[in-house]
Amino acid sequence: MFSRRDALKTIALSTGAFSLALHESVAQVGAEVHKLPTLGYDYDAVEPFIDAETMKLHHDKHHATYVAKLNQAIEKEPSIASRPIEDLLKNLDSVPESVRNDIRNHGGGHYNHCLLWQSLRKKEGDAPSGALAKAIESTFGSQNALEEKLQAVALKVFGSGWAWLTLRDGKLEVEATPNQDCPLSTGSTPLLGIDVWEHAYYLKYQNRRVEYLKAFQQVINWSFVSERFNQFKA
Repeated sequence: MFSRRDALKTIALSTGAFSLALHESVAQVGAEVHKLPTLGYDYDAVEPFIDAETMKLHHDKHHATYVAKLNQAIEKEPSIASRPIEDLLKNLDSVPESVRNDIRNHGGGHYNHCLLWQSLRKKEGDAPSGALAKAIESTFGSQNALEEKLQAVALKVFGSGWAWLTLRDGKLEVEATPNQDCPLSTGSTPLLGIDVWEHAYYLKYQNRRVEYLKAFQQVINWSFVSERFNQFKA
């Protein structure tokens, strides 16, 4: 079951209060600029599809490492400390070259995972709604067709990376990025990201990526994705 914190998060989304830039990331010179967000639910909240051990390792170790290394990079270049992570990722060319790759890799890892945790929930029959549902039908034909395309793109990712549902130039697209690259850096807005790094699934699924992808599709928080679509489409 989801915690009270998750319920409060859902209320915040419904009032349009969501902002990833404010998701437990604090821009303060001389302090930890970015902080690891809480999951907002228990580690076992999306079992049996994604196991508690994987969620704990993924959040507490892997995501935490991205945050720590992102902060280390900002320590070297305090001039960028006040800039939101979205701004840095959208404008990598404006980031000092000495830390640009760190921002791309660790900043991308932080942003991508903040989005990932909020994109998961265990709710039977959850589906895209409202304007997003209409856009999916218009663009892909159906939700099933979209899910098939997401799976196909995710399976083609060589090594580590992500498969995304994005909003680019006002239209829905499915695309992939390698490593921790973020769609923000190429001009699109991520609505949903599927992590296909091995640490996201190997404990339970080993090398059976297709099984993991089918399981992931069962726990997508479509309410959250729909809210993001409404926010950025507007």
